[in-house]
Amino acid sequence: MENNNYCVIMGGGIGSRFWPFSRVSKPKQFLDFFGTGRSLLQQTFDRFSKIIPVENIFIVTNELYTDLIREQLPELNSNQILLEPQRRNTAPCIAFASYHIRAVNPDANIVVAPSDHLILRENEFLLAVKTGLDFVENNNTLLTLGIKPNRPETAYGYIQADNNDNVIFKKVKTFTEKPNVELARVFYESGEFYWNSGIFLWNVNQIIDAFHLYLPEVASIFDAGKNIFNTPDEKAFINENFSASPNISIDYGIMEKAPNVHVLCTDVGWSDLGTWGALYDISEKDENNNATLKSNAMYYGSSNNIVTLSNSEKLAVIQDLDGYIVAESNNVLLICKKEDEQRIRQYVIDAQINYGDEYV
Repeated sequence: MENNNYCVIMGGGIGSRFWPFSRVSKPKQFLDFFGTGRSLLQQTFDRFSKIIPVENIFIVTNELYTDLIREQLPELNSNQILLEPQRRNTAPCIAFASYHIRAVNPDANIVVAPSDHLILRENEFLLAVKTGLDFVENNNTLLTLGIKPNRPETAYGYIQADNNDNVIFKKVKTFTEKPNVELARVFYESGEFYWNSGIFLWNVNQIIDAFHLYLPEVASIFDAGKNIFNTPDEKAFINENFSASPNISIDYGIMEKAPNVHVLCTDVGWSDLGTWGALYDISEKDENNNATLKSNAMYYGSSNNIVTLSNSEKLAVIQDLDGYIVAESNNVLLICKKEDEQRIRQYVIDAQINYGDEYV
């Protein structure tokens, strides 16, 4: 039944790799990177609301972002916004949402997705999600969406699937964190590996059972309040107990351990938009492979750059740069080699140490 289908959108991250656009006060999921008039969070909501009843969509986020959620998604009532008092990674986030939804509907089938992904082929994606929800309703399994790779990418995790072309739901053999380029090339050429999208589907009882088996230290915290969820006392219980949860991902805590994990392999034009480089890859470019987002720029002897300014009326003049990120937002200008973008998190830490919270 469609009314048994639910969606959990995880929207509490800081997105520090997109600094200086993404700030603690307004992370990347609340930003409109493409000038569409809708933030990444709003686009994610719009996507899922086409197949999930709006009243069955929940946002899990840090309590810092309560007002931003309400401003950007006025369709939601307060019961659909689940507020974490501290950041504790994806496993406690998903446990919180699962216990809450089970109190609402003990037969719920749930798709869990980050708030900041880009999906270019939306119809194919939504069909895959509907197919996956039907599968988890009728099978004792934990399901993840795998993305068919189109290059040996080192920025994504990989899922190795049982190489059986006669089934669409393949048994998972292994999960591998971000590989080096040599291993990524082996994965890509083997045909057995898919990018780990971080999008999961399961029946609410199957995932809570998995917490009991593989993360009992998390399950015990939420079990203590199992009769409190979806009541007026839930917030006080979460505020008092959530911080006791370990900081652990759902991949490491459950998906890599459980034997009943399947992957639905898809090709839906997916990007997790985790970095400036990922944004550059999917952006329109000029004849010299420069990408200019929501701003104006003139290039002289420059190529392979991504440039974006906080005000579309500003003009950037770029001379003799090759392969750079030039991003200006409010009181910060970042000029950084694309190949060194993994250092941006350190830049954020250094800015906070040297200048305080004003620049982060």
